[in-house]
Amino acid sequence: MSTIIANCGEIAHLSTGDINKPISGHEMSDKESLVYPKGYAIIIRNGKISLIDDNDIILDEYIPWYEGGDISKNGYNVIDAGGKAIIPGLVDSHNHLVWSGDRSNELYLRQSGNSYLDIAKLGGGIKKTVNSTRKSSFSELLSKAMERLEIAIMYGTTSLEAKSGYGLSNETEEMILKVISSAGTNSKCKVFPTWLGAHDIPEGKSRKKYLEELIHEQLPNVYGNGLAKWVDVFCEPGWFTIDETELIVKASKEIGLNSRLHVDEFVDSGGLSLAAELGSSSGDHVAFSSDESRELATKSGTMQTFLPGTPYILGKEINLPIQKCIDEGWNFSIATDFNPNYPSLSMPFVGSLLSHRLNVNPLVSLIASTRNPATSIFDPGKMRGSLSIGSPADLNIISSSFIDGWCQTPGINPIIKTMIDGNIVNSNKTI
Repeated sequence: MSTIIANCGEIAHLSTGDINKPISGHEMSDKESLVYPKGYAIIIRNGKISLIDDNDIILDEYIPWYEGGDISKNGYNVIDAGGKAIIPGLVDSHNHLVWSGDRSNELYLRQSGNSYLDIAKLGGGIKKTVNSTRKSSFSELLSKAMERLEIAIMYGTTSLEAKSGYGLSNETEEMILKVISSAGTNSKCKVFPTWLGAHDIPEGKSRKKYLEELIHEQLPNVYGNGLAKWVDVFCEPGWFTIDETELIVKASKEIGLNSRLHVDEFVDSGGLSLAAELGSSSGDHVAFSSDESRELATKSGTMQTFLPGTPYILGKEINLPIQKCIDEGWNFSIATDFNPNYPSLSMPFVGSLLSHRLNVNPLVSLIASTRNPATSIFDPGKMRGSLSIGSPADLNIISSSFIDGWCQTPGINPIIKTMIDGNIVNSNKTI
């Protein structure tokens, strides 16, 4: 049965140019090229976008009997959008999906003047979550992961990258990656696993011993058992150095795994430059990266992924060079960075931070949450993140007639319906 979404408000198709490549520069705000005005309809066949055309033309040609409302008849499932806007499914390309424990007490520690590194030295941070996660069973972690994926879908996310990193041992990292795989198999959301064994040095092991374990035990196990698509390293002062990161990433490349890297969150340590030089799929956080490294990343195909929720939750100014990236034509995307310290799965809220705190055009924020991150996780020819003809029908109907409304209701979910591969996977009540 084919599906027709009738009576649409604005439709952010985002299908200009080569959809296997990101949109950059001032083209990101070219609404005329990227958004259909109110009065169009969408036909979906076999889970893919088949046609987007004038609403009256589609209704007259395909369903002349249609009088409004949601109905299934004569081989068509008709959804009445009621004048509401349509956006692509949101793509969360940096997410720590699997962990257990509670670190909400760390807010008071931060308010008392402790830095992220200070809290780690006090026994909090990553190591605290590792201890809790190691005590959890596979079924307990899978249950948490499935609950979180349902929440992500509720907020319009249709594709998601999920990291390990809270095991810090061969056995527990393997279990977390298997949880991610099982969650992806059992969820409608598209889930892509990343091995982040190099998240921290575990208690009871020397740096040298753990580096040896990462390269000679964990990495071969991850690759040999097909547990991850990428390798990640937390490349920051106090965690893993540039040289250590390079060593791990080069070892991963030798056996066929590309990388996504945590870099330059706290200072410019040259992490984004390294990611670009190594051909990483993305360099994430990148708050303090140099202009030269941002230019290099764009030229090398390494996506900058900004994570504005992180400085927000740390009580810091959200000082990200988004406008300069636009002016210079540097590719970028945004993601949630869902983790024990920032336990939010709402991509619309991340978009709100960009648009309300940094004065970024909501269309630009949307592209940074859909098409651009999709290019860093999907292979060419399997691309999502836009509503181009022939692409999978991953989309959201939102509560506004204008696409701008996707990120303008912080605290209230703007998503009415979510589709993945042309199937409705979520329906929310709206105010």
